[in-house]
Amino acid sequence: MAAGATIHTFEVQLADMDRGVYEQFAVRAARHPSETEAYLVTRLLAYCLEYQEGIVFSDGISATDEPAVLVRDLTGKLLAWIEIGAPDAARLHTGSKAAERTVVYTHRDPAKVAAPWAGAKIHRADDILLHSFDPGFVDALVAVLERRNTITLTVTERQLYVELNGEHLSSAIHTQPVAS
Repeated sequence: MAAGATIHTFEVQLADMDRGVYEQFAVRAARHPSETEAYLVTRLLAYCLEYQEGIVFSDGISATDEPAVLVRDLTGKLLAWIEIGAPDAARLHTGSKAAERTVVYTHRDPAKVAAPWAGAKIHRADDILLHSFDPGFVDALVAVLERRNTITLTVTERQLYVELNGEHLSSAIHTQPVAS
């Protein structure tokens, strides 16, 4: 954990009807001083929306050779490389070569995030998906974020319903291929 990091805890109830995942779990996330709260919330959403056995947060900023979130099987094989924010094309290329599946979750304008990738060499770019949320959704979650949080996420037909610390919000989960 980074010195000066702020620890956020989340008691999560997840009902992802699209994937058939119904879980209750606790998550501790360290937010480095240089990490925005919007990035932290997006990282948490990605963790929940990709939740499966073997999912973990990486060591964060100090782990330059790993994504923010990753999934490994019991043998240590890298199954999913999950980037947050606006990674550069080289990171996507590396992730796509290292893992069976690579995805990006962003709290930013997806068109602006994807623009620098146009024409760049990205391994299996057609298989990489960029996920985003309705404008203002992540900011609304940030507004009710605390150090200790209770969050319920329900996903049905690519619509995300969230209750964070008593505040109810929703957003579509927008998905586009990286190579568009």
